[in-house]
Amino acid sequence: MTIAGWETLPSALAAHLAISAAALALALLVATPLVLLMPGRPWLRRMVMGLASVVQTVPALALLALFFPLLVLFRNLTGLPVPSLGLLPSLLALALYALLPLLRGGAGGLAAVPDSVSDAARAIGMSPAQRLFHVELSLAAPVVMGGVRTAAVWTIGAATLATMVGQESLGDLIFAGLQLQDWKQVLLGCFAAATLALVADGALGWVQAGIAQRRLAPAAKGLALLVLLSLGVTGWWLNSRPDTTARPVLIGTKTFSEQYILAELIAADLKHDGVATGVRSGLGSGIAFKSLAAGGIDISIDYTGTLWTQALERTDVVPREQMLPIVTRELKARYGVTVAARLGFENAYALAMRRADATRLGVRNISDLARVSGKLKLATDLEFLSRSEWAGLRQSYGLQFASMRAFTPVLMVAALKDGAADVITAYSSDGALAGADIVLLIDDRAALPAYDALLLVAPGRDDLVRRLARYEGRISVDKMRVANWQADRPANKRSPVEAAQWLAKETGLQR
Repeated sequence: MTIAGWETLPSALAAHLAISAAALALALLVATPLVLLMPGRPWLRRMVMGLASVVQTVPALALLALFFPLLVLFRNLTGLPVPSLGLLPSLLALALYALLPLLRGGAGGLAAVPDSVSDAARAIGMSPAQRLFHVELSLAAPVVMGGVRTAAVWTIGAATLATMVGQESLGDLIFAGLQLQDWKQVLLGCFAAATLALVADGALGWVQAGIAQRRLAPAAKGLALLVLLSLGVTGWWLNSRPDTTARPVLIGTKTFSEQYILAELIAADLKHDGVATGVRSGLGSGIAFKSLAAGGIDISIDYTGTLWTQALERTDVVPREQMLPIVTRELKARYGVTVAARLGFENAYALAMRRADATRLGVRNISDLARVSGKLKLATDLEFLSRSEWAGLRQSYGLQFASMRAFTPVLMVAALKDGAADVITAYSSDGALAGADIVLLIDDRAALPAYDALLLVAPGRDDLVRRLARYEGRISVDKMRVANWQADRPANKRSPVEAAQWLAKETGLQR
């Protein structure tokens, strides 16, 4: 049986290696002149090392996320077509992350050169530049290479997080596996990243040993291994690609099972017509839509309520029959994004409790919950507390919980069952609701907008709009919930591909 994620491993591995190598090369270009300028300038060393240390204290994921608004601001100020998602923010953030070990290795290596050696070189009439390039760098090289090894391992590890800003990497496998609780897929992504880091570290270790021993053979062996690694990964990726020169249609997904299943459903449908496809998984809500509007992906699955509050920045709530026409019109006018189909089900935000607790406390709706919320623990997904939906709920009902914690969506029902939470944010199409004794609380004051599932198409892809029109109203919430449960259930779990095949058959979308 093939492990989920194996088919996409060559592409993810090649992208991971490429972004890591490019980031390390960029960091070396920045660090090298700074290290060469440090001797004799202690103020420069303190300033540069201090700034690099500050950057290192920022979590890698936060550093990646920060480059999005910075690049948007730069694009707005200069008018240049600078991409704010995908490759560029990943490259810049990872390069910054690699700077500190490179600077420490370079500065530390030069500082370790004995004063007696520098004095001897000065005594025979060497200039400062000659001492640096002919004596000091030669002695410092092994320590410098130690910094390069550390930077390489850090960069390869941090590159898994590039998935979150729309850059393909081995993080695609890890985040998808975590959401689906497919631990084989998680281990596959982790094993591939660890192997890549270990091979790179070992190869650079040979280079370091060759430099330290003044022997060509170990250094040549290390460089040869790096070349073989690059050629092997590239060859595997090229061999795994479909026999087409056309750019594949990229389907973007957020970080939950429903998105993975629908992406595989659409991908299989397009492949039936001979269209090459790819899935870019693990994108946050805002990142997914911005990537679609910028043409970084071609198709995404989104929801009217999310688009209403995030893309259109609306805070009011209107009836469902009014919301969809407004969303359709405004997305096209503002972003050039087309609503290709309304799938036929709603995946609405809701608050949920254990049925026994709701009965004991007399809670049927959110107004009832507000009376007792001060005694209860709330668990939400990673986005909810920063979204306008939460602000609307809190304002409408005056909710004040004893504590609030964020979980990945797939773990929220488990948190409820285990007693880590008394109330959770749930989704009306969540498959886990079919396998648990949980009650959804009625939004009796209509504080939450509708969340009809939509297929969105990037600007300029009218060909895809025509292909996807047949999905209009074809998937019911009951069918979607069952498909989600197939991927989420703890036993006899199906992969998103298998769940998508079942859904295609049940909805008549199979061809």
